[in-house]
This record gives sequence, structure tokens and C-alpha cells, in this order.
Amino acid sequence: MALAGVTSGLSAGTAVGGYIGLVTVIDAMSAHLYATHAAELTRFATGLVGPSHAADVVADAMVRVMASRVWGEASNRRALMFRAVMFEARMFHRANHRRLSREARASRRESYEMAEFEPEVAAAVARLSPQQRAVVFLTYWDDLDAGTVADLIGVGEGTVRRQLGRARERLREVLT
Repeated sequence: MALAGVTSGLSAGTAVGGYIGLVTVIDAMSAHLYATHAAELTRFATGLVGPSHAADVVADAMVRVMASRVWGEASNRRALMFRAVMFEARMFHRANHRRLSREARASRRESYEMAEFEPEVAAAVARLSPQQRAVVFLTYWDDLDAGTVADLIGVGEGTVRRQLGRARERLREVLT
């Protein structure tokens, strides 16, 4: 089989092995090799990332590996294609894990439940100054440190500590 030469563009929407894909065509041999193994690469990727992401993982892997210098030097391109799909699946899982972690951290602040208050405690907290109530709430219910509370309400860290101390003292007087 003669090489068709290097093309610089992307071949989008080309039917390859029964699949519509996005493949960087480096030469005719590479295109034929991909067409030959596309179905088994997709089955392999399905086992690694599931059916809804398999085609994307294969396409991303093929674009990445066929554009690399390793592709031209490879003696067993089929094995390289499988390794590329496996590597791309790992990257997919890492990215998915990072995304889920970011989402969990972002939603943590909004998904808390207020503790049940005793009426006496609620009344005692209501008697505090607005700044003392803010400091108590952010310190105990949102579990923030003094520096973070100071940044949130726009005062110094010493002010936060002083207001928290006064609030504790006042609550102790009222509740004991």
C-alpha cells in the first residue's frame, strides 16, 4: 500500500469501520489501520469508560497518538493504539474525579442543615449584636477560622477574636 502523504487538516464525519469519527489522517496506511481496528478499540474503550464516553475516548486517543512523533517510529501500531486508548481512559477518569471533587467542595457550603436550636439558645443568640451573631454563626455553624471570618465580614482578625470572646461570655451569662 502506498502512502498518500501527510495532510494537515482534520477529516470530520468520515465513516470509518461503521463509526463516524474525527481522525487526523497522517497517511493512507494510518487511516486504513484505524478503519481496521476502530470497532475493537471502541469495544475496549467501552470496557474502560462505559458506552457513553467510549467513542470520544477513542477519537481523542487517535488524534493524540497519530499526531505524536511516536506514531511514525512505532513498530507495532495496533498495540500503540490500544495503549493510547488506555492512557486516554485514565486521563478521562482523572478529569472526571477532579470534576466530581470540585463539585462536592462547591456544594458542601450550600448543603448543610441548621442544627436544632433550643429556644433558650436561640433567644440568647438573638440578643447578641449583629456582628457578634455573624461571628458566632460563621465560626460555629460554617466552621470557619478567624482569618476567613475576618475576610468575609470585612474586619480584622483581632476584631473577630474579640467579638467571639464577648459573644461567648454573654452566652455563658445568659445560658447558665
